[in-house]
Amino acid sequence: MLIIGIAGGTGSGKTTVARSVIDHHGSDKVTFISQDNYYKDHPHLTMAEREQLNYDHPLVFDNDLLIEHLKLLKSGQAADAPVYDFTNHARFKDRTEKLMPYNIVIIEGLHVLSDENLRAMLDIKVFVDTDPDVRILRRVLRDIEERGRSIKSVHDQYLQTVKPMHEAFIEPSKKYADIIIPEGGQNEVGIMLLSVLTEKFLNEKSTTE
Repeated sequence: MLIIGIAGGTGSGKTTVARSVIDHHGSDKVTFISQDNYYKDHPHLTMAEREQLNYDHPLVFDNDLLIEHLKLLKSGQAADAPVYDFTNHARFKDRTEKLMPYNIVIIEGLHVLSDENLRAMLDIKVFVDTDPDVRILRRVLRDIEERGRSIKSVHDQYLQTVKPMHEAFIEPSKKYADIIIPEGGQNEVGIMLLSVLTEKFLNEKSTTE
């Protein structure tokens, strides 16, 4: 199994890069995992208290559970990933996402390269490097249109947590990357390179079976 981690700042185009590789191979050959679904659950907190949490710090993710699921996949077993409700800042109680043990696994998320134990599970480490002004504009559109946030809440969160956490943790994690893809989904050459690497792995695997 080939496990690829794709990290980068908010709105950098991580998901676009991942989806491009999946489209190249077909969804029946690639398992896609969003680190966002592994936000820790806080059922003991009120909605007001959950809204005050720093969702851009690496410790807010349940990487132990994510690593456990990666180990299951590597052993040939399926895993039930949680599904996160961004409107209520909580995991859905009655929903999970079935992860199948395909030959290629792609994990994308802010802090995929920030955690040493998670990095150790990755065969290829990718960092999507996009200009801050482009990233914040994408973040504003996403949070308003998809997550029901107000422009003020997006503004406040960006200044209080998004920007400082990016500078403290996400940007420094770029040094661990094997491949850096500037401008995310707009970089066709970078995406092609990643697709060729995964194609080579699948071809080598098929010749040994």
